[in-house]
Amino acid sequence: MLEHLEKKIGYTFTNQDLLKKALTHTSYAYENKLESNERLEYLGDSILEFVSSKYLFENFKNLSEGEMTKVRAYAVCEDSLYKIAENHNFSDFLYLGRSEKMSHSIKKALIADSVEAVIAAMYLDGGLEPAEKFILENIKEAVDFASQNVGMKDYKTVLQEELQKHGEVCIKYHLIKEEGPDHAKVFTVQVECDGKKLSQGVGKSKKKAEMEAARIALENRK
Repeated sequence: MLEHLEKKIGYTFTNQDLLKKALTHTSYAYENKLESNERLEYLGDSILEFVSSKYLFENFKNLSEGEMTKVRAYAVCEDSLYKIAENHNFSDFLYLGRSEKMSHSIKKALIADSVEAVIAAMYLDGGLEPAEKFILENIKEAVDFASQNVGMKDYKTVLQEELQKHGEVCIKYHLIKEEGPDHAKVFTVQVECDGKKLSQGVGKSKKKAEMEAARIALENRK
């Protein structure tokens, strides 16, 4: 089964147990007394940041430090990682517990996190070269887009401007939920306008959750 995923990502594991661990969600790990992919996800996040930073530094000499940071944030955000996972059908290979399987759809953050875990597994199995190859093949399009639109406003700013077209309004972001261990917390934030709920967003930080809530609110207005 995992051979199909190896074919999709273009890398064959010497130690396939590493790949299996990278695809093991905490819900499945808890039920089966196994190690989850959380530690791999932590390592993969750092590798992804390093590789994308190095690529930007070497190939986009016209961008300032702040601009490179914005481009990188766009290229490796949850949405971008989710798209990578979808392109390679990661969700077909995830090991999920009963609670996750019973939900109507697999959480977007969960699928995005698995990409970071797989990156770490590739690094541990074959070194930086295959991990870097996979990362660059999958983020170049997002990097190119973001580098050309580096001056674009963030979702919160765009939402504020959209809602205040016809006068002042009160926009508030409320933390609804905070889950997970200290090293891998997930935040849920709700955005409201004049007391009316607009949308909720989920992210690995309050800021990311707020940005996602604003993005969804903008999508809902289209």
